[in-house]
Amino acid sequence: MDEEKKSEETGHGCPVGTLFRDLEKIFGKKSPFFEHVTGARIEFLKGVRDFVDKRIESLEREERGEGGKRITRVRVEDEGE
Repeated sequence: MDEEKKSEETGHGCPVGTLFRDLEKIFGKKSPFFEHVTGARIEFLKGVRDFVDKRIESLEREERGEGGKRITRVRVEDEGE
């Protein structure tokens, strides 16, 4: 049994993907409802893409030593001096 079929039967797939698949079965791809759902799915995925892009940029800045918190060495004098 292939992994996708097994996942569908056990209910261990992606919940968002499962929701969209079930809605497609109920309303059909050509319904006005599903047109809105498709638009929402696209916007959701664009949001995920933006999140991933920002995280990649952040990791690249850290790797180059840019941004983030910096450590500053402070000399503390002893009162006895």
